[in-house]
Formats: sequence, C-alpha cells, structure tokens
Amino acid sequence: MNAISLVDLIQRGGVLRDIAGTTPKDVLDRIVQNITVPGSLTRDVLLQAVLERENLMVTSIGGGVAIPHPRNPLVSDENEQFITIAFLNQPVEWQALDSMPVQNVILLVSSSSRLHLHSLSRLHFLCHEESFRALLAKKASKEEIIAAVRGIEKMWE
Repeated sequence: MNAISLVDLIQRGGVLRDIAGTTPKDVLDRIVQNITVPGSLTRDVLLQAVLERENLMVTSIGGGVAIPHPRNPLVSDENEQFITIAFLNQPVEWQALDSMPVQNVILLVSSSSRLHLHSLSRLHFLCHEESFRALLAKKASKEEIIAAVRGIEKMWE
C-alpha cells in the first residue's frame, strides 16, 4: 500500500481558525464553506456526506476532538484527498463518550476505503499523542502542526 502522508493531507486541506457554531451541524457547515474543495467535489455533496455519517454515529473521539468524515470515498484521485484541521471559537457539545465538548475538528476526505482506514487510524493515534494534543490546545500554527506531524510520521517509519 502506498502510505499517504498526513503531512501532505494537512498541507492540502489547511488549518482554519475561529470556526463558529453551536451544534456539530453548524460547525461542519462552516468548515465546508471555508475550505477549498477539489474540482471533482461540491460543497453540498461533501456536507451532506459528512452529516449523514455523523447521524449514523458521532465522530467525537474524546479529549475535545472530533474527526468527521464521509462514510464512502467522495474523490477518486489520491491527490484530491485532504485533512482540514479546524479550531472552534467555542466548545461544542458533540456527544463524546468522555462528555468533553469538542474544540478541534479534523475533517478527513479520502479517495478509497483502504486509504481512508489507513489515514483515520493514524489520525486517531496522532490525536492521542500528548505533544499533538498540546498543539491543538494552544491552537498552534499550521507550520507548527506540520512540523510535529512530520516528526511523528518519521518515528512510524
């Protein structure tokens, strides 16, 4: 399997700040409206797919983080996959098992089920790394996040 780098995906999807919203739906709508979507995808299709997945099972993973993602791949080209990290301007109740409201949302869009599972498992692991959680807590810059993820990915090699 060609391992896709989380660094590449984050560089493609970017980091958003001060995303407003009082519900997961509000937050996801604002994230989708503020990202650059690949040409093969529309904002409406992406939002609908993410909300459908969220309705099946919430994507909060605890520790103030949610990783929303479509259930099925929405892009076919590996070069259109992305991860967007969004810092919320206020915590949002997201039905997390640990009851902590979400402050950080990491949107994942993949091109295949295989790459989706690979990226999702790495993201989940990353979100439980203390150093990465500290960066999320301080709403670090994109450059700081990229450097930290690059370092963690090197350890995985």
